[in-house]
Amino acid sequence: MVSRDPRRASLHAPRLGHENRIFLLTLASGALPVIVLLLLMWLGPHETKTRWTVTLVVLALWIGFATAVRASVARPLQTLANMQAALREGDFSMRMRRSSTHDSLNDLVFEVNALSDALRNQRLGAMEATALLTKVMSEIEVAIFTFDERHRLRLINRAGEQLIGQPSERALGRTAAELGLEDCLEGETARTVDRTFRGQAGRWGIRRSEFRKDGLPHQLLVIGDLSRALREEERQAWQRLVRVLGHELNNSLAPVQSIADSLATMLKRQPRPPDWEQDVATGVRVIADRAESLSRFMRDYSRLARLPKPQPREVEIGTLIRNVAALEKRLPVAVEAGPPITLALDPDQFDQLLINLVKNAVDASLETSGGVTVGWERNSHSVDVYVRDEGPGIMNSANLFVPFFTTKQGGTGIGLALSRQIAEAHGGNITIENRQDRRGAEARVRLPLS
Repeated sequence: MVSRDPRRASLHAPRLGHENRIFLLTLASGALPVIVLLLLMWLGPHETKTRWTVTLVVLALWIGFATAVRASVARPLQTLANMQAALREGDFSMRMRRSSTHDSLNDLVFEVNALSDALRNQRLGAMEATALLTKVMSEIEVAIFTFDERHRLRLINRAGEQLIGQPSERALGRTAAELGLEDCLEGETARTVDRTFRGQAGRWGIRRSEFRKDGLPHQLLVIGDLSRALREEERQAWQRLVRVLGHELNNSLAPVQSIADSLATMLKRQPRPPDWEQDVATGVRVIADRAESLSRFMRDYSRLARLPKPQPREVEIGTLIRNVAALEKRLPVAVEAGPPITLALDPDQFDQLLINLVKNAVDASLETSGGVTVGWERNSHSVDVYVRDEGPGIMNSANLFVPFFTTKQGGTGIGLALSRQIAEAHGGNITIENRQDRRGAEARVRLPLS
């Protein structure tokens, strides 16, 4: 039988049920012919026994027919109610049998079965998504907490348990103040702080946002340890710096030491060779050249490490590009004009960026007697400034932006590194790739419009 809600039944209970109304309506529809038939039977010349027999048969058929109609109406409704109750309870295994006829009841059965299939698929998808979310939360290395409107903990992952030093069984239901997280639910929604959790001091990234559950406001708190990542980045930066400095110092000091040893040995010889003065002069000149090279290296490094903060002002990008193209005298630089665009830039720094890119493009094109083209394009949210050459292309793109790495004779290796630093200081980025339409490379600087 169908389970009914007693509260709903008490509030909205009709005086007569639907099945009983069908039963009475069926009786009423057959009442007139039954009465007429019985009157004819009792008023006609029939024996009493025959009258009673016919009367009982007619009444039995009348009531039996009404009962059958009531059952044929009530049975599908009861089945539908049972199936809806099963759907409400989360049981999607029930199905109603469809008949071979095409009528409204058959259409209703089809729709109810389709609803059950849709709800089952939705529940299966929700269960899979929940399982995936639970797995991700348990494996992720950042601590995740959710608090209700009273700042009571409602959800925590494994990293969060490790952060506060309590299992979820003890932590759930406790307030943020009791867990030592009250200050994390206040202040800016995204910030970086230096603080201590369970005696572990470090730099932490805190992100907070709000959401609603069951119509009530909740807060999502995410805390990540930035110290480890920062230490790893710092370690790699020091390794790169030591490697570059060691390489340059060895290149300068090794020949200085060798020449100094040779000169010292020569000066100790008696008698000295006739051309010893020339050898001393040559050695001193080599030592001076290497000292100048080392001084130039340190000057270039200081320039890269001490790039000042940009001082932006409104600049028409086309004018700036044309001025830079006109500075190159070794090769004519073609300018492909784009739409008029005004950007907030530091013109001195951006001039240096474009000069470096154009110089590299001209160096490459001179090897193959090719040309160089500069231009700009506007996208939906950014402006692209490109420099295209017809040189031999890029052989090794992995080291393009590595400071002091260069394949040019006499190159410093800081031009592209400085250019990328300038682009990023303006909120943009720079890419250099081989061209697809022909031989050569294309450098593209993307800057935000705002």
